[in-house]
Amino acid sequence: MIRIVLAAAVAVWAALPARAEVDIQEVVSPGGIRAWLVEERSIPFTALEIRFRGGAALDRPGKRGAVNLMTGLLEEGAGDLDAQGFAAARESLAASYDFDAWDDSMSVSARFLTENRDEAVALLRSALVDPRFDEDAVERVRAQVLSIIASDAQDPDTIASRTFDAMAFPDHPYGTAMDGTLESVAALTRDDIVQAHRDVLVSDRVFVGAVGDISAEDLGLLLDDLLGELPQTGAPLPGDAGYALEGGVTVVEFDTPQSVILFGHEGIERDDPDFFAAFVANHIFGGRGFSSRLMTEVREKRGLTYGIGTYLAPMLNAELIMGHAATANARAAESVEVIREEWAKIAETITEDELEAAKTYLTGAYPLRFDGNARIAGIMVGMQMEDLPIDYIATRNDQVRAVTLEDVRRVAERIYRADELHFVVVGRPEGLNPAN
Repeated sequence: MIRIVLAAAVAVWAALPARAEVDIQEVVSPGGIRAWLVEERSIPFTALEIRFRGGAALDRPGKRGAVNLMTGLLEEGAGDLDAQGFAAARESLAASYDFDAWDDSMSVSARFLTENRDEAVALLRSALVDPRFDEDAVERVRAQVLSIIASDAQDPDTIASRTFDAMAFPDHPYGTAMDGTLESVAALTRDDIVQAHRDVLVSDRVFVGAVGDISAEDLGLLLDDLLGELPQTGAPLPGDAGYALEGGVTVVEFDTPQSVILFGHEGIERDDPDFFAAFVANHIFGGRGFSSRLMTEVREKRGLTYGIGTYLAPMLNAELIMGHAATANARAAESVEVIREEWAKIAETITEDELEAAKTYLTGAYPLRFDGNARIAGIMVGMQMEDLPIDYIATRNDQVRAVTLEDVRRVAERIYRADELHFVVVGRPEGLNPAN
């Protein structure tokens, strides 16, 4: 019955009008842990988002995949509860916990009813502070990870991404898969997993967002109870990743009727004064929908692909501007050439109409992101990790509207550098070789 109540609460909240006016409070717990809070008292549940900076990039030398494996084990038993006992306790509380690892962060997402808050937080605390890492659980989750690694080795998109990363960041964790390899994961010991836990889950790199039926005072007490016993510091963060890839084409032979094309080069930092202009320029060039420049030129006019897009990727230790497409092997060479040509001329050809259409879309779509407690909690944590001000949500659309035609042309000339563009093509592309 409790689970049904929680599901109904989520459904009601999701049906509420989307909004971009979010009243955020900064909360500091008695123990000094900071968080951002949006009180929403209409539904008796709370969404909590926690992220630890560092993530899988903190894997120790020779232990690639340890943080990912450790993260998958956090709800496989904790304290006095084995994996089955933990799952039963979570179910009885109608609580939801999700643990995920990324290169730059490790995340914990929790949802719980107000009536069960203390018990749900206590159970989550045991997972974070006192995970068991039982041998049977380690072997079960290890087998799951090894299956994923083997599957990814046959996926053209994954092959393209990992090939690009390995060449771009050869001396940094970004250059290797956060899941690890079949060999590295098979060799991980329980001690390695315990070490990964100590390296990542630390209080001096934690960011918290909470949305729901909870006061600032109660949230402060909750944070100290939940996170107060974590170590203060962990493994040192990796430094700047550098960027080692030059312009050109890399072909990875793979038996498939379509070639996957991944392309890009260095991008722009999130805190760069020109970031919003770059954000708008990217939407014009290769953003969502069928109106982008690349969709028009590559798909609509030439029929080379079903879909193509570009995106900005500002990471903790590097920044990229990337694009992706797939096309028939026979048309891969033509696709590469058209993309390169469009990349070279975008700065000179952006129009006022394109700019206004992009700003209208980007400002109109923004409120739709705030469609639930968990989404808002996640957005707030992202804001904190990117060092954005607490009023960013209220001012973001104004910053988009302030971008001028001169701004987007200037930044496009700066960030779209066709001579540095590198293509990784996975498939059997005809007429395309590394000399192209």
